[in-house]
Amino acid sequence: MTQEDKNLLLTDLSSRLPYGVIIHFNEELDENDQYFYSVRENGGKHLINDAFYIEEVKPYLRPMSSMTKEEKKEYAKLLFADLGGVLEDYYKSIDYLLKNHFDFRGLIPKGLAIAVTKENNPYE
Repeated sequence: MTQEDKNLLLTDLSSRLPYGVIIHFNEELDENDQYFYSVRENGGKHLINDAFYIEEVKPYLRPMSSMTKEEKKEYAKLLFADLGGVLEDYYKSIDYLLKNHFDFRGLIPKGLAIAVTKENNPYE
């Protein structure tokens, strides 16, 4: 994994923490790798789980192509709420993608994430 890929994955995972991203990890660790803390909510409190090395982490993300018609409408309302391009609306649209675990940064094609399918959806 290149340093650019590590940075991309770490940036993406960090922005998904408030939304309960689910990750797959391997246990073969190299002490020189960057690491990532997973965070989950438990009764209103956020708990930090074990540290994982970034090279061993793959989040489960939904391909953009899996967006339903209803989700596309909701996303479009956020993205195009104001034709003037209000920055707050843009951030709301990014939060929507993060909250719903969409791979808008292209991690799946790079092999940095696992595509969520009907057969392997850990969010259900």
